[in-house]
Amino acid sequence: MKLPLSWLSEFIAFPKKITIDQIVEGFVKVGFEVEGVENPAKDIQGPLVIGQVISIEELTEFKKPIRYVALNCGEKSLRYVVCGATNFKENDFVIVAMPGAVLPGGFAIAVRETYGKTSNGMICSARELGLGDDHSGIMVLEAKKAKPGVDAKVFLGINDPVIDIAVNPDRGYAMSIRGAARELAMSLDLEFKDVNSKALISSLEKKKKSGKKVSALITDPSGASRIYLQSLIDVDPLKPTPDWMARRLTQCGMRSISLAVDITNYVMLELGQPLHAFDTAKIQGSLRVQRAGKYKDFVTLDNVKRKLSTEDLVIADDKKVLALAGTMGGLESEVSEFTASIALEAAHFTPMAVAQNSRRHVLSSEASRRFERGVDPELAEIASARAALLLIELSGAKYVGSSKKITPIKLRTATFSSSEISELIGCAYSDKEVQLALTKIGCKLRKSGKKWIVSIPSWRPDLNNMPDFAEEVARYFGYQRIPSILPNVKPAKSGASGLTSIQQRKRGMALQLAARGLVEVHNYPFVSAKQMELFNFTGDRAKTFKIANPMSEEMPFLRTHLTPGLLATAARNLARGEKSVALFETGLVFRNTEKLIPAGNVPTSKRPTAAQIKKIYESVPKQALHVAGVLAGDFEQAGWWGSGRSAEWTDALDLVAELIASTGNQFTVHNVELAPWHPGRCAEFQVNGKAVAHAGEIHPRIISELALPPRTVAFALIMDALPFAESVKAAPVVTMPAAIQDISLFVPQEVSAQQVKEALIQGAGELLESIQLFDRYQKPGEQQVSLAFTLVFRASDRTLTSDEVSALRTAAGEQAVKSCKAVLRS
Repeated sequence: MKLPLSWLSEFIAFPKKITIDQIVEGFVKVGFEVEGVENPAKDIQGPLVIGQVISIEELTEFKKPIRYVALNCGEKSLRYVVCGATNFKENDFVIVAMPGAVLPGGFAIAVRETYGKTSNGMICSARELGLGDDHSGIMVLEAKKAKPGVDAKVFLGINDPVIDIAVNPDRGYAMSIRGAARELAMSLDLEFKDVNSKALISSLEKKKKSGKKVSALITDPSGASRIYLQSLIDVDPLKPTPDWMARRLTQCGMRSISLAVDITNYVMLELGQPLHAFDTAKIQGSLRVQRAGKYKDFVTLDNVKRKLSTEDLVIADDKKVLALAGTMGGLESEVSEFTASIALEAAHFTPMAVAQNSRRHVLSSEASRRFERGVDPELAEIASARAALLLIELSGAKYVGSSKKITPIKLRTATFSSSEISELIGCAYSDKEVQLALTKIGCKLRKSGKKWIVSIPSWRPDLNNMPDFAEEVARYFGYQRIPSILPNVKPAKSGASGLTSIQQRKRGMALQLAARGLVEVHNYPFVSAKQMELFNFTGDRAKTFKIANPMSEEMPFLRTHLTPGLLATAARNLARGEKSVALFETGLVFRNTEKLIPAGNVPTSKRPTAAQIKKIYESVPKQALHVAGVLAGDFEQAGWWGSGRSAEWTDALDLVAELIASTGNQFTVHNVELAPWHPGRCAEFQVNGKAVAHAGEIHPRIISELALPPRTVAFALIMDALPFAESVKAAPVVTMPAAIQDISLFVPQEVSAQQVKEALIQGAGELLESIQLFDRYQKPGEQQVSLAFTLVFRASDRTLTSDEVSALRTAAGEQAVKSCKAVLRS
């Protein structure tokens, strides 16, 4: 929200010596982020004056229009300049930059020879002065107020800083000059000069003339609680917007369109109430707030034909839709240069109804952003009166009456004590301080015993419960008053850390993967239909949720697996010059495998009950915690130490094995076919007979589509599917020497290395300390695979003899022969 200082000054009695830095600090103190301060005057140096056009000589020998203009700049003689603009005539008043001036962008003005003439200065457009984006012609000033030779910077009020503040969604009351000024006055402890609403309404009624007015109706009370229509006739549609109003609109980031439209925008910026001007001649019957119902489509002001939902909230007459309520007007009822009578509409729409309009039509406007955040219901009458008076003053219109349909505003109250606020904030506040802070924001307080009964102002829909008021008290007296005290962390059962078991596991696995050289990434949890099709997910992994209002229409689904996002991120990094990537991510996945039961409305004024909490969890999808990674390109870099190597499927398997082993769980490995992995090159890890992870090479089709390196590998582990061990027992340290034996076997190709490994472990007995597969070979066309393992034996109390070791090796081999149809190699 952009706030010109001159406009704020109409609502706040600023001291003469106050600085812009103090004003910025005032906004920050009460919780507004100041995004910047703009002041065009800082970028303009040297003489800038008002000049009157005395004569114009058209230089016709050039391809484009060129004029040689004589100007009266309040000097003894006329000043001549060359100008290419044609939107001014003799006796008009313009802005002249004299030689020696420097305009925004470092544009220095000097006497120069051009088009065969001497140009002694420059006539300026709004964009050249940094006052707007209009560069279609030079600025033409109102003749009544302009005078040759006057300092243009003073005349235009260029030295007027504009403060740009960020307004959070729950603070819609600050999306106006008036609302922001109220907050600033409170922060700086200055007088706030509010609008005299009674005087405005009374002044309008005194100007009432006879004539036909447009009637207003609300046929759907769920969409609006009140509407005011001010009817005006004899409007002069060709009256220009005054310079001061157009200037303020530009300062606030809006462009001047026409007088009637500019007045509605001006009042919206000033007071915070969106308005709309309808051409009365285009209205058939009365104006009513209703749902679209039978109406199928209509064209908005941006000339887009929009298909209407039956639930869209609209403003219609007896025959057609005229506006998308609170969002955008219709082209058919637009005010034009032929408009002679206007119906000014100001309504209080339900925030939810406007938000649904905006989301359904992907149409966000200045009006919808305000209604969605909550507009003061009392503003409709005040703002419509203010806009009507401006139309009467500036266009010569006549007021013929108003029509309204209103629902009484319910007085909202809250009850709490000062001690409750102090306890919540963690800082002591007296009754006087609580009363002062809440009075400053517009509340009315009375005491009932130790409790305050607070009447909430109509412009603060965000104030409902005691914590809301506690925030206001803390904000008023400054957050720096709250002591910085670290909370007492209750030790978790598993140790001194306050982290839960799953949090400890998540952090430990992330550190483990980072130590192996993988880089952690965080992707959005959204996927596209194209990704779901590419990855060929089936079963539960194909059951996703479609988001009602996605951030992007291309990615409307929640992810059911981490690999789509990870592989897309890998491809993006490789496309930007990376030669290899090793990435991992921990995150939740969402699968639509159970029917969700809505929890209903759960009040936030107190902690929900156990039953309510259960219903809340039943109303949202179960979200499994996964960790996944992708390795593409070189896994070991080449250098002076030797050659590197590309990532292989065994690297992905090793990472998963390490992760599972770190949890104290035993696992088995099985060969499976599962997308998105290559058929025959995907391993499934099972714990207690349940699949917990998969790893292997990615399917060539996906690699080709994403332009990934050949044989890119990936893994995915369901972190919360692994049982939690009560304690992890460290293996005893044995000082006796180890005995190492190798064993080679032929096994049928359908027997996995893991099965052979398990058989060897079973046969070797308790003295086997470790086993490692170090070689696998299969000749093309053969049905057998050669596997070679290293067996390490060790006893805790003695050195094993060669006979003992040979016997153990033989026993291991015999078990493999029996269980796996293996043949020992000599």
